[in-house]
Amino acid sequence: MKTIKGPAIFLAQFAGDDAPFNSLPAIADWAAGLGYRGVQIPSWDARLFDLARAAESQDYCDEVLGILGERGLALTELSTHLQGQLVAVHPAYDAPFDGFAAPEVRGNPEARQHWAVQQMRHAARASRRLGLMAHATFSGALAWPYFYPWPQRPAGLVDEAFAELARRWRPILDAFDEQGVDVAYEIHPGEDLHDGATFERFLALVDDHPRCNMLFDPSHFVLQQLDYLAFLDIYHERVKCFHVKDAEFRPNGRSGVYGGYQSWVDRPGRFRSLGDGQVDFKAIFSKMAAYDFPGWAVLEWECALKHPEDGAREGAPFIRDHIIRVTEHAFDDFAAGGADEAANRRMLGL
Repeated sequence: MKTIKGPAIFLAQFAGDDAPFNSLPAIADWAAGLGYRGVQIPSWDARLFDLARAAESQDYCDEVLGILGERGLALTELSTHLQGQLVAVHPAYDAPFDGFAAPEVRGNPEARQHWAVQQMRHAARASRRLGLMAHATFSGALAWPYFYPWPQRPAGLVDEAFAELARRWRPILDAFDEQGVDVAYEIHPGEDLHDGATFERFLALVDDHPRCNMLFDPSHFVLQQLDYLAFLDIYHERVKCFHVKDAEFRPNGRSGVYGGYQSWVDRPGRFRSLGDGQVDFKAIFSKMAAYDFPGWAVLEWECALKHPEDGAREGAPFIRDHIIRVTEHAFDDFAAGGADEAANRRMLGL
């Protein structure tokens, strides 16, 4: 068995224009000071990281690793959540997602998609130069506007959406395979890959590609009312990244899973800081230990109520206290009688 690595923190929700959140050295100092041992870097944030440069320059990648290493931090993964989203965008979402793209391709969906694909290829090369084994991203979505079957979906609509999604991603998965890096899609509402059934549909269309894997974040399963522990039992071999994020679901007489278009504070399902929600992290970390999860436990902070810096401060000890240092011995080794084939056969009457 393997002991999960951590605690680590995803920097996306903390990066900003003010110190210490506006440069990699400063935010690394901050994270290390809170007790984190690793960071997951949002590759789109130029204040922290230059993805195109990392794809081409080993010296730059060594510089990034050096900045982190001097502070006792490891790089857990790069993230291309925003770029991955733009690999597949339904026209209904063109306007809200346009801001994720580089300015020169905004307003041009075809150019934006080509840019997103190139960003993913950069991420594959950069991840290899940085010595990473997995990469965190989103799948994007073509079918999401039709997730509820009313009006009745035309025959073949979802099949065509997933076939196109697979056509767009297969060359990207191959590019990651060339670099020896797994693609870990965050299973997330708003993405076509938002539960086990949709992941299986996509996986079949990319021919069970070995680099097609998952980022497991139990908070999104709480909001969907999906059994996140059973999910790990089914899909643990494909789970390559782990976001430690809490959530709660408190339905009432006015709204439930769909949320009634309310703000996050008022929705029955909402994200919470670690320990403030309903996720059974003791059971999750036990599953991770039992299934030899090879990666990092990475805090992703999102909460409708608590200040982010308080959530970050509380997150490191929370994760550290939940990590199970796996045993090298069975608890009943003291009573072992050794191996003796002849004795075993006598005990069986053979």
